[in-house]
Amino acid sequence: MLMFADYKYLYLLLLIPVFLLGYALYRYFRSLRVKALGDPALVEALMPSRSRSKGWVRMVLFCLAFAFFAIGLARPRTGAKLAERTTKGAEIIVALDVSNSMLAQDYSPNRLERAKLSVSRLTDKLQNDRIGLVIFAGTSFVQLPVTTDYVSAKMFLNSIDTGSIPVQGTAIGDAIRLCIKSFSAQSEKSRVIIIISDGENHEDDPVAAAKQAAELGIKVYTIGVGSPEGQPIPVEGGLMRDKNGDIVVTKLDEQTLRDIAKAGNGAYIHAGSEEFGLNPIIQDIRKLEDEEFGSVVFEEYDEQYMYFFGAALLLLMLEMLIGERKPRRKLFEV
Repeated sequence: MLMFADYKYLYLLLLIPVFLLGYALYRYFRSLRVKALGDPALVEALMPSRSRSKGWVRMVLFCLAFAFFAIGLARPRTGAKLAERTTKGAEIIVALDVSNSMLAQDYSPNRLERAKLSVSRLTDKLQNDRIGLVIFAGTSFVQLPVTTDYVSAKMFLNSIDTGSIPVQGTAIGDAIRLCIKSFSAQSEKSRVIIIISDGENHEDDPVAAAKQAAELGIKVYTIGVGSPEGQPIPVEGGLMRDKNGDIVVTKLDEQTLRDIAKAGNGAYIHAGSEEFGLNPIIQDIRKLEDEEFGSVVFEEYDEQYMYFFGAALLLLMLEMLIGERKPRRKLFEV
């Protein structure tokens, strides 16, 4: 399988149609100039040695050389070997509330999308730390096991919506217990759970779950999403209503989130419109003792760029050797 280390250079291939179009326009305007001199057939007769096809042959060779050169710059590689690598960092599991109340528009465009954006920015600030993702509503689900593959983390994050958990509700305690089980066996010290929710817990006892995490040396941070005044929940066709037909208003339950953070030896932060609250948490995580993680990764690829550069050089030399005149003698002339 062919892979590219610097795939951005492949965009240079888009210049090849530009080269061909530019040369076609050059030939067209040159023919107009020839016509301006007089009868085209007479002008061509005055230049019997000029070849009409060799110009295109040279242009095609140049474009092929340019294509091989661009591919070489992208550093094509084949055949990776497995190797063990040791890194130091923390393990962070983000528990994201995906209940319908996260559709409220306290933030633009809504609570859930704003939270997803902040978690995406969080992955940009991580170095050798591992990150996992748990989503919850009436029940919990591991969306992404702990990993250092931040690209995959963003992909899984983008696929999340309120339909990701079929059972509605808010069971923060169940989410914390699932996070505890989701840490890797290598992790013992630097373990952190970040809960992003509006705090409206309806199912269980999240404070007891946070105490359980603290007893295991896991810090629990909470980020409150929403406003104490509350917002209605948009649904298809209008706003969500209860059984009596009244509009449902979802409010931020800060007290519950404060109690969870206190029991989990962490901190509670109210998410603002600009600063969502993850930066102070990251600063606290940096103060934790880094833990060593052993992992098996693909490395030691076989570089193939030199073959593409060689082909590009060969084609350029061939292009320079081909002139624009017809050969003086025919090859099989009798």
